[in-house]
Amino acid sequence: MQIFRKTVAVALLATCVSMQAQSGTNQQTPKAARPRSSKVKPKSQEEILLEQLNEKFQKLDQLNQKYDDLQQKFNALEKRLATRDMDLEQARKDATAAKVTADDATQKLEVTQQAIGPEGSVVTKLQTEVSDLKTTSTSLSTRVETTQQETKKLEHPETIHFKGIELTPGGFLAAETVNRQRAIGGDVNTQFNGIPFAGQTAGVLSEFNASGRQSRISLLAEGKLPSATLRGYFESDFLSAGTTSNDNQSNSYTLRLRQAWAQAELNSGWTLTGGQMWSLATEYRRGLSNLSEAIPMTIDAQYNVGFTWERQYGFRVVKRIGNRFWLGGSVEEAQTLNIGGRNLPTIAYQQVGNAAGLYSPTSNYSMNYAPDLIAKAAYETNWGHFELFGIGRFFRDRVFPNGSVPPGATPPPTTSALGAFTSKTEGGGVGVNGRVSLFAKKLDVGAHILVGNGLGRYGTSSLPDATSHPDGSLELLTGGSGLGSVEWHATPRLDLYGYYGGEYAKRAWYATKFVNTVAGPTQGQPILAGYGAPTNIVFGCYTEVLPVSSPNGGGNVTGTASNCNADTRNIQEGTFGYWFRFYRGVHGTLQQGLQYSYAVRHTWQGIGDPNNNLPGSPKGIDNMWFTSFRYYLPQ
Repeated sequence: MQIFRKTVAVALLATCVSMQAQSGTNQQTPKAARPRSSKVKPKSQEEILLEQLNEKFQKLDQLNQKYDDLQQKFNALEKRLATRDMDLEQARKDATAAKVTADDATQKLEVTQQAIGPEGSVVTKLQTEVSDLKTTSTSLSTRVETTQQETKKLEHPETIHFKGIELTPGGFLAAETVNRQRAIGGDVNTQFNGIPFAGQTAGVLSEFNASGRQSRISLLAEGKLPSATLRGYFESDFLSAGTTSNDNQSNSYTLRLRQAWAQAELNSGWTLTGGQMWSLATEYRRGLSNLSEAIPMTIDAQYNVGFTWERQYGFRVVKRIGNRFWLGGSVEEAQTLNIGGRNLPTIAYQQVGNAAGLYSPTSNYSMNYAPDLIAKAAYETNWGHFELFGIGRFFRDRVFPNGSVPPGATPPPTTSALGAFTSKTEGGGVGVNGRVSLFAKKLDVGAHILVGNGLGRYGTSSLPDATSHPDGSLELLTGGSGLGSVEWHATPRLDLYGYYGGEYAKRAWYATKFVNTVAGPTQGQPILAGYGAPTNIVFGCYTEVLPVSSPNGGGNVTGTASNCNADTRNIQEGTFGYWFRFYRGVHGTLQQGLQYSYAVRHTWQGIGDPNNNLPGSPKGIDNMWFTSFRYYLPQ
């Protein structure tokens, strides 16, 4: 466009110049016509013409610019028209396709309406048939699943069905050992109150014993009624000796009857149980339900010092209130253990068993006038189990005020049964149990405390329940027990445990009406009687004595030291161990365990031998190692 403009300008300029030259040649300007001189010089025709050309060129540029703008708008409009045409074409196609689809749907609707009828009866019928089919399918799936479960149970039965009841056998076979630093002459159950003192023969010799007698057999029978579940349970092992069977703690008679009870669990929340079972005073893991007792995991069949328990006759009533609270009460077998102490008046509170009455003639049985009474409340959360309980006990003895006198005392004029009378007293105590589960129930931490009067038999060490006043009436010994426990279920195969517990019996002593006439430091002084009296002579506990002939004719056995009248003050034990399961499954459980225990028996201060540096409170210490290898029946 610029070239075109320059070209036109040059052409026009040349034309103007040519016209001016022709005008100058052919015409002359008359003088009269010449303008007079003035200060403003007039423009020449060339200048005027150039100005006019410039104006025209500017207008031409403006027109060219408008033309370019119009051309661009035209091109854009042309593109939009093309796009619109394409959209219109697509819309036309879509409308055609929609019409075809609508026509097809109309035809199908007409066919469907003809098929279902005007009231939709066919659809209703079809829906009913589909619903019935779903119900049948669900029922069939349930039956198939039940059949599969029953088939699995036939292959690996959990219970044995017999005349409408389910029988579940249980128990284990065990190979176990115990190695004690100081011999007590015991199997894998430890008599803690019999730990010997260091100076005695048994106190300088260790013992290693091996046994399979803790092997156990059990059977649970269950029958379900519409309103209740009936149960019966039997459990036995072989840890008893026929000549020493008694009612004192585990009521052990050969073949040792551990448990044998019958139960009715009503749907209303009431449970009635009667027979030989763990005492209601024992800690439970779940509610107050039998077979959920929180028994220490020890190999030692006497468990751990501080553990409260009995396995004896009981009749128990428990009421479940909701899912977190239980109330229970029981009536249980009563026994009075040793009337502890020395220089006591003549009393009688037990007798030798009558073989014709099926009691052991070598064991003693107390003459009880009332059973033990126990009440307990249990509360449970998602993370813990807590119990509060009380024990009521009743004691009786026959007193002979004209009976024999303590050794070394000035005797009365006569000794006879004249004036005998019966004395009664009551005792008992309270206890609390708590168990908390942490870290998704992998760690269980527990604590137990029992305090009161006359509760010695409810501790695992079987400390005395009572002693006697000078008048023959019973003085119940204040005491109790405590136990702390930690159980870590590290893996499904490995359990670790640790316990520390103690049991205590308070001393109770007094001066009698008798005077000591035996030569010695106490001659001429009133004789002190009772349990833990400070005048008890104990220096003989450090002296080893000659063996004696066995009463059974089996050879010489350790002798009993004289001047060893130490009464136990407390017994403490610390234990740790583990159980490892090599296999647990449908074929049972095979596991191995190891336990270490440190037990110490402290005595009340008596008269030692200061000249030989023998203190007046001897103590016995035992370090014990246990091993176990067991096979359990499938659970």
